[in-house]
Amino acid sequence: MSSRLEAEHLFKVFGRRPDQAVERLRTNTADREELRSDGVTAAVIDASFSVEPGEIFVVMGLSGSGKSTLLRMLNGLLEPTAGHVRFDGQDLTGLSGRELRDVRSRKISMVFQHFALFPHRSVRDNAAYGLEVQGVPRAERERRADEALALCGLAGWEDSWPDELSGGMQQRVGLARALATDADLLLMDESFSALDPLIRRDMQDQLIELQKKLKKTIVFITHDLNEAMRLGDRIAVMRDGRIVQIGTAQDILIRPANDYVASFTQDVDRSRVLTAQAVMDSEVRGDEADCACETATPGTSFTDLCAISARVPHPVAVVDDGDVVGVVPRQRLVGFLGDEEAAPGVCDSPRDKGGKVMARA
Repeated sequence: MSSRLEAEHLFKVFGRRPDQAVERLRTNTADREELRSDGVTAAVIDASFSVEPGEIFVVMGLSGSGKSTLLRMLNGLLEPTAGHVRFDGQDLTGLSGRELRDVRSRKISMVFQHFALFPHRSVRDNAAYGLEVQGVPRAERERRADEALALCGLAGWEDSWPDELSGGMQQRVGLARALATDADLLLMDESFSALDPLIRRDMQDQLIELQKKLKKTIVFITHDLNEAMRLGDRIAVMRDGRIVQIGTAQDILIRPANDYVASFTQDVDRSRVLTAQAVMDSEVRGDEADCACETATPGTSFTDLCAISARVPHPVAVVDDGDVVGVVPRQRLVGFLGDEEAAPGVCDSPRDKGGKVMARA
């Protein structure tokens, strides 16, 4: 299966002589700070990644890391200084303005942070706006808009005005507008960050449930690692314009690429992220393989794994398709949650100090 979206050595430089700046970055003859002193801003530096069909790919970084600039290059709102963006094999960086607008109207939808709803249009007409741009007849676009609104939990609100809705409901309209076009790619730029924590989590739940049904390809931008780990099939961590690590939530939590990434993970609730597969030891002794005690699967959550460990007298066997593929010693569970060291080479990131009660449960 080929990648749906590919970014290849993308650079975005603002200021004088951008091509020269790219060459200096490529050859390591200048860094970001040196260029800034010359009045040049290197927003994105040599970013490469691919996004598979049906994947939620999260780009995470602090303010100024370059994540939003990167997103805008993916749909052609910003032209890369260097590099290529390919969508379904088509090089978007080689398209004319008109061709790009056609791709954006039919194949790529964007969900913004601040809703971007039209106050003078009804909820239905807001959700149907992208279809109107495409020239879809009114009856069909209203039908598709109503279907998208129902998917987003807004059935019955079609004739309301945006100012009659809560912030979370307004963001659902924005999501419905993106879904109504049936675009192949959704780009979501800090889409939930303007919401209060409870509504934000509700929107995360909504997106997870929608993704189970629709299996869209999504690039989601956030500055919140917990949100990234909750939503992302894979996560790209950005710092100072560069992607410093790409991996699953468990990869990043267990094997941070550097101290910068590790500093993000120290406050993450590991019990919500880790599974048996991430913490198991693949060396299996005969007594664990032959025992009739309760077992785990590779996808068993860390919380459930701790509960099983409390009920069996030896390391928990991890079984996949009838075969024992690993074991999880109790000491390793304690090591991931507390001060004690986990098995060598398994976890080198800072430990969560709040997990000891669970380890004793």
